[in-house]
Amino acid sequence: MNDIDEIDLYEVLGITNGASKAEIKKAYHKAALSHHPDKVAEEERDEAEVRFKSAKQAYEILSDDDKRHLYDTHGMSAFDPSKGGMGEGPDMDDIFAQMFGGMGGFGGMPGMGGMPGGPGGRNVPRKGRNVEQEYEVTLEELYKGKTTKFSNTKNVVCQQCKGSGGKAGAKSHACSVCSGKGSKAVLRQVGPGLVTQETVPCSTCAGSGQLFKDKERCKKCKGKKVTESKNVLELYIPRGARQGDRIVLAGEADQLPDQEPGDIIFTLTEAEHDVFDRAGADLKAELRISLVEALTGFNRVVLTHLDGRGIQLNVKQPNGQILRPGQVLRVPGEGMPVKKSDHKGDLFLVVEIDFPEDGWIRNDAAIQKIRDALPPPEDPEEPIPEDIDEVEFEFDADEGEFGAGSGDPRAGGDWEDDEEEEGGPQCATQ
Repeated sequence: MNDIDEIDLYEVLGITNGASKAEIKKAYHKAALSHHPDKVAEEERDEAEVRFKSAKQAYEILSDDDKRHLYDTHGMSAFDPSKGGMGEGPDMDDIFAQMFGGMGGFGGMPGMGGMPGGPGGRNVPRKGRNVEQEYEVTLEELYKGKTTKFSNTKNVVCQQCKGSGGKAGAKSHACSVCSGKGSKAVLRQVGPGLVTQETVPCSTCAGSGQLFKDKERCKKCKGKKVTESKNVLELYIPRGARQGDRIVLAGEADQLPDQEPGDIIFTLTEAEHDVFDRAGADLKAELRISLVEALTGFNRVVLTHLDGRGIQLNVKQPNGQILRPGQVLRVPGEGMPVKKSDHKGDLFLVVEIDFPEDGWIRNDAAIQKIRDALPPPEDPEEPIPEDIDEVEFEFDADEGEFGAGSGDPRAGGDWEDDEEEEGGPQCATQ
């Protein structure tokens, strides 16, 4: 099924199919205000734009008796040229004239955030666009904090003409392309046989709606109203900052006349570290020890911390306690700093034991000494069978060969994985 057939225009506006023209107009007015891209946060603008255009399309069809009858009878296929439909786009000037009593669209509407009326009725956002980019930092920099300076080139309002673009006393004239509005309507296809009318800034006058003759343009900015300026900015990353944190340099983006400049926003990206893993304010690292250290203890530096300090552990075995593979040691207060506080997270050390190389025991006497030092094996709980076979075996077999080629889902260690994921053993259907 084509997507065009699945659109419910009444649902888009939140009304019933028996709604009156007044109810349709009121519903569209509400939708236009709620979903206009300039009324929502920047990260929500794409979704808002889709909803706004859908509401426009619904109003254009349902507010016209003939089009509404076609839609009620044939659905959206009536407007699909490939199916013999109309495919006409909405006339936004007429729609807003009906809705707002000829106020000239959003440009003259009071209370519409981000769209105050400007010269010639043009739309001028209150604030310029933000500049966003990622900034990669190391775990060491996030642990200690970092301040860096960088050169920034941006547009600033021309000081000579005060952003007018013309010489002192010169008078501008309305742009002939946009008739002084600073914007123009263009058609854009939004679906099979469906077009929508959008308003975009006029490229001829750069959205100002006004132009100066060549001889009357400001010599410094050449009529562009802005000039390039270089400045040095300081980026401060606080101790304990995290992946995804946003550092905002307010008002440091490009300037435009009649606008508050946007911000430069850096989103922190944490580089992968060779030693430490991070989760919140906690750190985790591997603690590699020898078999002798696992059995008898040790007192030594086990790793270098993010600020260059050596971290020493004194592991004593007064009661015969030993360390085992996978055991975790917790070191309080040696994790990451917590922003805006004097606290730190904890450091978790996961024990990994390095066993001796094969052949390190050279004689039977040494073997006997080790046996004498270690606790003897426990007696088996089950009785020993009378019939016993001594079998041959291979060192270092590959567990991945377990059940290889059998088609059994438990092959290659999958049986154990399934038990862990599902919380119990699985039964294979034969």
